[in-house]
Amino acid sequence: MPRCPVCDATVDLVATPTVPFCSDRCRLIDLGRWLDESYSVPTSRKDDEDESPEDSD
Repeated sequence: MPRCPVCDATVDLVATPTVPFCSDRCRLIDLGRWLDESYSVPTSRKDDEDESPEDSD
């Protein structure tokens, strides 16, 4: 049985409408973590992105 990513409770995939979360509460906690930027998606930066664009006049 899968587990809720927030509270680690078991989740019934058939009976639970908030899959993969066990409840609306855990779903909202997870959303809040994304909005507070507690979570992030790792990205790789290119060397070009580190420099500011130069004016070419």
